[in-house]
Amino acid sequence: MRIGVHVSIAGKIYEAIDRGKELGCDTIQIFSRNPRGWKVTALDPKDAAEFKRRKKESGISPVLVHIPYLINLASPDDELRKKSIKAYIEDLKRADSLGAEYFVTHLGSHVGTGEEAGIKRFIESLNAIISKAKPRCTILLENTAGSGNNLGYSFKHIKKIIDGIKDKNRIGVCLDTEHAFAAGYDISTKEGLDNTLKEFDDEVGLDRLKAIHFNDSMVKLGSRKDRHQHVGAGEIGKAGMKRIIKHPKLKGLPFIMETPKKGPKDDLMNIGVTRGFNS
Repeated sequence: MRIGVHVSIAGKIYEAIDRGKELGCDTIQIFSRNPRGWKVTALDPKDAAEFKRRKKESGISPVLVHIPYLINLASPDDELRKKSIKAYIEDLKRADSLGAEYFVTHLGSHVGTGEEAGIKRFIESLNAIISKAKPRCTILLENTAGSGNNLGYSFKHIKKIIDGIKDKNRIGVCLDTEHAFAAGYDISTKEGLDNTLKEFDDEVGLDRLKAIHFNDSMVKLGSRKDRHQHVGAGEIGKAGMKRIIKHPKLKGLPFIMETPKKGPKDDLMNIGVTRGFNS
């Protein structure tokens, strides 16, 4: 069981490893830059080298880098999509320079133009990115809760995208438990979890599943809202979350928490609750 949280990169980027270590993480997720802006400060090669050194020394692995929020590879706006592709390539290269194993990406919004059109644009964009960037890290497609015009709330969306990607060796999936529950997959019960994993296997393949975003849900099943809750304190519940992390088909995967944070004690609490599931 490899457990971790999303940690800050404040100060020097390699300090994220120290934060993860202090929290007792086996794995971490970061943004490699400000996730809410387009402007990017070049990553100092010395800082990247130090990140890799500390990563190796700490034993923290894998490291997941999450895509910035503004990027939308499914946008019908050509200028925004070109800008998104450029930023995506830059962020992939940053992830590679840090020695990150995975690059987590949401599937974007079709902005009212329809799911099929949005998925088509996403596939075209990602094929262009992979061809140009030639990433070493694996790109993980993340499922969504399905709010607004966001793609990825159905495993069928993820299947269509993978089917359309030319270099499939570079593609995996990150399954977010809150998003799945909010999208209508009832993973709170044994039967529901088994059915969800069977559907995932049938549509995508469990061999593609590389990481779990381990979040409880503030909202009820099928609410289509992205509202994370502390582990065991939401609608999935303690029994449901324990069943997920102990499921034999998910054994060995990294479990990353993106739970509410008012301070570092919240991360420690969620890590403690999660580690307690193994006792």
